[in-house]
Amino acid sequence: QVQLVESGGGLVQPGGSLRLSCAASGSIFSIDSMGWYRQAPGKQRELVATITSGGSTNYADSVKGRFTISRDNAKNTVYLQMNSLKPEDTAVYYCNADLLGAWNLRRTNYWGQGTQVTVSS
Repeated sequence: QVQLVESGGGLVQPGGSLRLSCAASGSIFSIDSMGWYRQAPGKQRELVATITSGGSTNYADSVKGRFTISRDNAKNTVYLQMNSLKPEDTAVYYCNADLLGAWNLRRTNYWGQGTQVTVSS
């Protein structure tokens, strides 16, 4: 009943910028936290950034100062502004959300389908 739809991935040159969006839709009562994770070839999925309903953020050390996570609660959407991109940022980026379903008010975790970000010249 809940779906996370991502957009904004693609190919970008080193030093460039990219903005990812993820919109949650369906029978949602409220969203607690939303975040972005990524998985590079040969690597395990890792946390990139998260943001709570209160606006508290958390970033991986590798992206601090370069990436900014934000959310629009009215649209149930989370964004990831990625600046000064490096080849090491190349990965599949996954949207994640912890939310209360309107049908049962139970906390449930959802994942997006993943979107490819490639940083290369």
